[in-house]
Amino acid sequence: MDPDYIAQDVARCDLCKTAIAQSYCDFCHANICTPCIGIHISNEYDKHKIVAIHQRKSTLIYPKCESHQNKTCEYQCKDCSSFLCSRCLASKQHNQEHEFLELEEVFISKKEHIKKDTKELESQILPVYEDIANDLEMQIASLDGEYKKLTTEMSKQREDINREIDNAFDQMEKDIGEIKVKHHSILQKHLDEIKQLQSFMQKTFLALNEMEESNEVCPTIHYSSKIEEFSKLPPKVNVSIPKFIPKQMEREELCSLIGKLTPLSTTLEERVSTGNKPNTSVRELLDEPEILNTIKTGHENLRSVTCLNEEQIWTSGSVANIKCFNNQVLQKTIKIKSGDYPYDITVDKDLALFYSDWETRTVYKLKNDQTEKIITLQGWRPNNLCVTSSGDLLVTMFIDNKTQAKVVRYSGSTVKQTIQFDDEGQSLYSGRDIKYISENRNLDICVADYTAGAVVVVNQAGKLRFRYTGHLSPTKTETFKPYGITTDSQSRILTSDWNNDCIHILDTDGQFLRYIDNCDLLNPWGLCVDNNDCLFVCECFKGNVKKIRYSK
Repeated sequence: MDPDYIAQDVARCDLCKTAIAQSYCDFCHANICTPCIGIHISNEYDKHKIVAIHQRKSTLIYPKCESHQNKTCEYQCKDCSSFLCSRCLASKQHNQEHEFLELEEVFISKKEHIKKDTKELESQILPVYEDIANDLEMQIASLDGEYKKLTTEMSKQREDINREIDNAFDQMEKDIGEIKVKHHSILQKHLDEIKQLQSFMQKTFLALNEMEESNEVCPTIHYSSKIEEFSKLPPKVNVSIPKFIPKQMEREELCSLIGKLTPLSTTLEERVSTGNKPNTSVRELLDEPEILNTIKTGHENLRSVTCLNEEQIWTSGSVANIKCFNNQVLQKTIKIKSGDYPYDITVDKDLALFYSDWETRTVYKLKNDQTEKIITLQGWRPNNLCVTSSGDLLVTMFIDNKTQAKVVRYSGSTVKQTIQFDDEGQSLYSGRDIKYISENRNLDICVADYTAGAVVVVNQAGKLRFRYTGHLSPTKTETFKPYGITTDSQSRILTSDWNNDCIHILDTDGQFLRYIDNCDLLNPWGLCVDNNDCLFVCECFKGNVKKIRYSK
């Protein structure tokens, strides 16, 4: 059906109330059927404007002239913004040195601005606020689990203390409850503010839709855009979960025996604006990347590298050990108990090492020479790992028959999120082989899907943002096969291209920026970036890690 005639098909005449209206009076704003037109215009014939109903509101309603009765103003003074009719101009009552604009042109220009703002509000700003609200709701929903871990840790300490100090423990549990309430209150406050802003923007959006359909000049030309105001995102709320710090057993004051709780720590982190203006990088890309260091690891089939700091790295390959290097000096070697090689390694903020064991279906945590099983799977095998900015662990995994793959987010050993399908129910990832993973600064989850020949990026909620399938270049003729992946402080995505012996650098939206292909790389595999945005690249068969500076 032609959309221009939809209104005509359903509108009833405002006079007889029964017949279908074929016409519309743009002066009276009335739907009129053909037989009722004569009745409607019988009085003051000259003032009515009868048009076909699909052309309703096509006649502009100009403001009345304050100086000349029965005249409408079709002009506006650009210098003083006053409305003028043709007699005002002819009589030269207004300053003739001023510049005059036709209101119809101003109206059309403002209409275009309204359409643009409506589209930007609907497609760019409102979805970002929806993501912010979802993030806060997820934090609130996970509070019980996080605080339950606190009380569990405290209970382990409590078992070693005499029954006579139970009252002190009860007091501390009360403190935890109060902190939890405060934590909830802080997040809820910010969520309420976000939802209030969302509501205001939704009302603005509806108002814009109404104005877009309106033919009234005054409200339209007085329209003032709020897009710049809306685009200034609120600061991100970071509230850290308190830590239970146990203390050595002593027969003194009961509270000092138990330990203490760290207070809530709340910080406001500036968000990236939703506007279309380009984000100026603090660290621009170098025209010619340079090799700073080459570390000979001695690994067979070097696969993974992860940074402890600017000098120390962990490495692993196709042998049952993990090595720690400080520059080129081997500091430590850890033997894998199962005898199988680690599929991937990563570290968290506390410098604890995580590694995945494909054979035992387990992810282990190693700290202070103590190994702990964190996750053990049934029917699935863990692949690659990434610790997020919030301390969660992202694990890529595939089913035993290698037909399905997914990304699972863990808090400790608790599943918080599973990412497997897009909005159409199609698999986001191919069903087999390695899938290195990294979290971007904007909380996007980036996966290098080797089998699919693509970098797959979803947002924090698991919604597909884009797929990058390589960049056409006369010098890169082999099929794009991404292995390792990492992200830097500017939210750029770096992925190793095994077949073409280079690194692709993408911006946060998946647009190709440039290659790193001048560092004599051979079969690049695992990647990581340190705090100074220096890149560490595994050369698989050489067993070397190259440290490369690629940005200023």
